[in-house]
Amino acid sequence: MQLTNRSKMVSNKEQSLSERLYLPAILKGMSITMSHLFKKKVTIDFPEKERPRAPVYRGQHVLKRDEKGAERCTACGLCAVACPAEAITMESAERKKGEEHLYREEKYARIYEINMLRCIFCGLCEEACPKEAIFLTDRIVDAEYERGDFVYGKDKLVESKDNTGKIDVSTRQTAEVAEFKKVPGLKHNTLFENKQLKEKH
Repeated sequence: MQLTNRSKMVSNKEQSLSERLYLPAILKGMSITMSHLFKKKVTIDFPEKERPRAPVYRGQHVLKRDEKGAERCTACGLCAVACPAEAITMESAERKKGEEHLYREEKYARIYEINMLRCIFCGLCEEACPKEAIFLTDRIVDAEYERGDFVYGKDKLVESKDNTGKIDVSTRQTAEVAEFKKVPGLKHNTLFENKQLKEKH
């Protein structure tokens, strides 16, 4: 059965001696290689030098603290549910009396782990978080020798309490969220109509 009317002419031309020895092809390949020796290097000497990255570059995660130094995360699990790679696991616990300075809410993440080998750095976790607890930063994930070392726990994810350890995530926050936070008396988990927002202003 003929599928098309097109035909293709096949050449049966015999190769010359030089073509059979592949000398022209070898010389052409060597000339291309030699030309690259005199071009500017494409690679850089990392980590001594780094390429400029966009302000919204998505790198290593951080679990933020609030203004008083308490952890924002309430272990609600929305980030784990939103994660398409299923890289986030957590275990919640109840806050005890006297731990108000450690955890902002009654419930907190006793264990919070992210498998960096599974993570695709899509940013869906920070979009799903109602407490603005998790953000992706401009930091690069360190290279490791063992697979287990790529499972980051709270020791690597939670930002330190001192001012030098604070991580600026203002570039990751949208203008709508920044405007929302300026309104006094609003809670993150409460839905407000536009009319109510104008009244609060």
